[in-house]
Amino acid sequence: MKVLQFICPTGFYGAERWVLALGKHLKTREGIQCDLAVTHESEDQNLRLVEEYKKLAGTTHLVPMSGRFDLYVISNLVELIKTEGYDIIHTHGYKSDILGVWAARKASIKCVVTPHGFENTKDLKLRLFIWLGCQAMRFADVVAPLSTQLCEDVKKYAGQGKDSKLRYIQNGVDLMEVEAQRALSPRLSIPEGEKWVGFIGQMISRKNIDDILSIFDSLSAKYPNLKLKLLGDGDSRPALEEKANKLASRNNIEFLGFRDDRLDYLQAFDLFVMTSTLEGIPRCLMETMAMGIPVAAYDIAGIDQLITHNKTGMLAKLHDKPNLEKHWEALLFNEDLATNIVEQGREFVLENYSAQRMADEYMELFEEMLD
Repeated sequence: MKVLQFICPTGFYGAERWVLALGKHLKTREGIQCDLAVTHESEDQNLRLVEEYKKLAGTTHLVPMSGRFDLYVISNLVELIKTEGYDIIHTHGYKSDILGVWAARKASIKCVVTPHGFENTKDLKLRLFIWLGCQAMRFADVVAPLSTQLCEDVKKYAGQGKDSKLRYIQNGVDLMEVEAQRALSPRLSIPEGEKWVGFIGQMISRKNIDDILSIFDSLSAKYPNLKLKLLGDGDSRPALEEKANKLASRNNIEFLGFRDDRLDYLQAFDLFVMTSTLEGIPRCLMETMAMGIPVAAYDIAGIDQLITHNKTGMLAKLHDKPNLEKHWEALLFNEDLATNIVEQGREFVLENYSAQRMADEYMELFEEMLD
């Protein structure tokens, strides 16, 4: 059985790491070859996923693409599918869904679409791409979202009742990197008295990092030894840096960009924060909880599958910055509370979000599709 994972990578973030984890764990199963194809859109494109997939999971293919959306990619994909003899194409992201479903139809093979989440963007072109990606689901053989909320979101595209194409496979994460990091002595030294608040992820509109900056600026007025470390990159970064430079706490805020040593920073954080307005099931939260770092976030779909308030983390209603600030303060300065939440959060993730379990369920799905 030959399966082709297909994604249009935007860096090496949650979706890309998810594809890597699935490929890596499917590699251990007999009877399946799971390869990777990515669109190659520019010479300066981040192809870290390709490098890691070659090392850990299997064969990779670069599909040339002129600009952000090039329909010639479909013909190239069809040729690749037929030449290599793939039985199933598994797509990730609205752009790859559009191209991959179309290629699967032309090549007469099966197609699985896995929605990783959506953007609540105001950009009209991006909204059109998202809408087209949703329409593409109508022509897939199986739609396998990462969360129960995403299942609800795509129901109208995936059919209902006996005609439903929905198949829920709970998200999983490869925690081997995290466990290896935990076994190491911390590499980053924090000056005595400092506490680090951190975020790792894409800097895009739905991550709503403006709220992180606002809350930090308010709290740092009370605790001047707080530092904010922001790891990641994206379209919103220039505007966020401009806003940060106008804050009273600007000297305590650091934009670190995309980092290969992100786990060193994660291990050093005293608190991991999110203020997203829309999520799937965030990989970064699963890694954070497994690392043993307390988490505070807004209570939205997807995040609520990982965090139970006052048990595995702390939650505030969406846009309730004053309440979320109180949660930050509690987790930073109430050691007993933070320790209890960390222990329960780590146990929950390790028990429920294994990448191997996820890969086993996808293996079963692929076998059923070919039967």
